[in-house]
Amino acid sequence: MTLAFDDILAAHERVKGHIERTPCRFSRTLSDITGAKVWVKFENLQFTAAYKERGALNKLLLLGENVRKRGVIAASAGNHSQGLAYHAARLGIPVTIVMPKATPFVKVQQTRAHGAEVVIDGDGYDEASATARKICDERELTFVHPFNDPDVMAGQGTVALEMLEDVPDLEILPIPIGGGGLIAGMATAAKHMQRDIQVVGVEPAMFPSFTARMRGVQMSVTGGGATIAEGIAVKAVGDLSYAVARPLLDDVLLVEEPFFERGIALYCNVEKTVVEGAGAASLAALLAYPERFRGKKVGLVITGGNIDTRLLASVLTRELVRESRIVSLRIIGDDRPGLLANVSAIIGLMGANIIEVAHNRLALDVPAKGAEFDVMIETRDAKHTQEVMEALRERGYPPRVV
Repeated sequence: MTLAFDDILAAHERVKGHIERTPCRFSRTLSDITGAKVWVKFENLQFTAAYKERGALNKLLLLGENVRKRGVIAASAGNHSQGLAYHAARLGIPVTIVMPKATPFVKVQQTRAHGAEVVIDGDGYDEASATARKICDERELTFVHPFNDPDVMAGQGTVALEMLEDVPDLEILPIPIGGGGLIAGMATAAKHMQRDIQVVGVEPAMFPSFTARMRGVQMSVTGGGATIAEGIAVKAVGDLSYAVARPLLDDVLLVEEPFFERGIALYCNVEKTVVEGAGAASLAALLAYPERFRGKKVGLVITGGNIDTRLLASVLTRELVRESRIVSLRIIGDDRPGLLANVSAIIGLMGANIIEVAHNRLALDVPAKGAEFDVMIETRDAKHTQEVMEALRERGYPPRVV
């Protein structure tokens, strides 16, 4: 099966005016951090905050009148469901979405808010998909697959078309791989428009579905559902999307979890934009493999921005810990009045902030007349943290990092 560039051109004209033509901007700061010359495509600025609208809308616009009246159905717990529901409602097409039982309530509510009938069934995507197929047959609906569909792939390919219209001399496109629809469409467009451009796939190390398919082995899921990049945590890449993408790829990189977290934090702190785990995959690849991209003109796609606020808060806090801007110090001293006041005064004079204090008199590795304090502090950076620790040490309260 092949996907033609003309299909992507036609999709681009079809969806024009119905979706955002998102900006592709040069990032001076991300370029300095990664060593590459970085342009960023902000697909999180779509109405449903993800590129998935493109493929879903292209598919809907190609349906005949009778098919539209009967309606469409899909299985998804993420961005595909919201993109399909939103545009189906706009076009007056009935839509049903089957979502797994573990789908976060907020995503269920968002999908319903776009006008979809939501059916909750199955312990995972595969079971939800089987339910959707059954309902599809019973009601004579049209199944809209999130990635294994040429019309959907063509719609996703418009991302690369726009990027290369804006920045024609891009040299590398690192593209997230889940089911393969995005990379199939983008690689088709990119290789047609710029023959020498490199297309590099990016997968979570926990879900190397495309890599496993290339090597002809059974995929080993090392972390279950623990990856923060759940949008590309797919157990099996699509047959059609794989067939289109595989001949066009120059490389596929596997990325570990901390790099996804760093990518989310950098987008938030540097570009002031909210990104989900999968949406940070392209940047995560630059952080994990800097030599692969150093000095090159690289186009990154923020594929989506639908991240749970509590998870985002956790990621940003964890990044402060990684940068030694939040540190927990353990101090052991005599249990006498004024000890905590003295320690607090030193920390305050050094310009650090105390976030939390835990006082433990019962730890057996502490003398009976002693006390153990865990003091969590916030500093400007790792150097400032070391200065605070040195000041405590000089005053007779040697700390150690917990």
